Amino acid sequence: MIPKETGFRMRGEFSEHLGTVMIFPERPGSWPYGAQPALPAFRKIWEAITADEQLFLIVSPAMRDKAQSMVQDLERVTLLTIPQNDAWARDTAPTFVSAPGSIMGINWQFNAWGGDYDGLYTDYAEDDALAPALCEMLDIPVFDAHPFVLEGGSIHSDGNGTILVTESCLLSPGRNPSMTKDEIADMLCRCLGGSKVLWLPRGIYNDETNEHVDNVCAFLRPGEVVLAWTDDPSDPQYPLSCACLEYLESVTDAEGRRLTIHKLPIPAHPVCITQHDLDGFTFAEGEDTREVGERLAASYVNFYFTNHSVLLPQFGGDNAESDAQAVRLMQAWCPDRRIVPIPARELIVGGGNIHCLTQQIPAISCVR
Repeated sequence: MIPKETGFRMRGEFSEHLGTVMIFPERPGSWPYGAQPALPAFRKIWEAITADEQLFLIVSPAMRDKAQSMVQDLERVTLLTIPQNDAWARDTAPTFVSAPGSIMGINWQFNAWGGDYDGLYTDYAEDDALAPALCEMLDIPVFDAHPFVLEGGSIHSDGNGTILVTESCLLSPGRNPSMTKDEIADMLCRCLGGSKVLWLPRGIYNDETNEHVDNVCAFLRPGEVVLAWTDDPSDPQYPLSCACLEYLESVTDAEGRRLTIHKLPIPAHPVCITQHDLDGFTFAEGEDTREVGERLAASYVNFYFTNHSVLLPQFGGDNAESDAQAVRLMQAWCPDRRIVPIPARELIVGGGNIHCLTQQIPAISCVR
């Protein structure tokens, strides 16, 4: 493990970044119609990131020319050619930890969100090899946490020693079935410089990652979280969010603080797969498929902090009012940042959202 005396820890995402890692989309089982419907949203994310910090954009050899043409007018973009299986940088890129003057990447084992038990695709060798390849390119030391299975979207940190996760994900039989809950918590604390793990019981309804925490709850700053919410008892999300609220109200963080909890309503109208969406996919053998009417895990909590902004999902259509409400609430809770609305429907058709597609690299000077 990483010795505690080194001072390495996972900083809060709201802390200063050196830059952000993303991956150019191309997997036909995730991105219908050659990712063309999703690319405008990717472009808006790239623009927002490069307004504030460096973007490290990973591309496959086949996509390098296309990616280059899409970012050539943007400053602060570095293209890195690394083979990979899909675009979810949060889950396949390293989790970066830092100490004064140093950064390290943690290379978790990746098994496509469940491996043989309930993984979403069977060929994920390139995804599992991505983290050390990226660290080598960026000249960042890497700590190999294999065979511990973890995705970056399943953890949040307040930078002060508190790690936030969901039981539904980390205790899934497809992750680390031979480990107890306490052993998993100990592993997280030793790798991330944490001292306390908070275990939310559930995540977002129908989230195919076994309910990653980054879709249901996130830190705005130490001692303060935002929680996906609905007031509708008939919505399947209602009991999940209520269980999370009850838990959060009962615990303290690593520094003994009671949490301030902000409720961020989910879209008022479910976002679902259409026949047009379905017609654009090409699924590989053994890959999880989709169906018309399938409810997608739409949540405004899957936002991303840059150095000066919050990139906030927007779902459009019948959810225009919900979108506007999310912007107003996040601006009130983050008054020192710009709120950048990002059209995200085509992103969740792919299976994730803005936070799932991004991974921050903390600034070397970062201390919180």
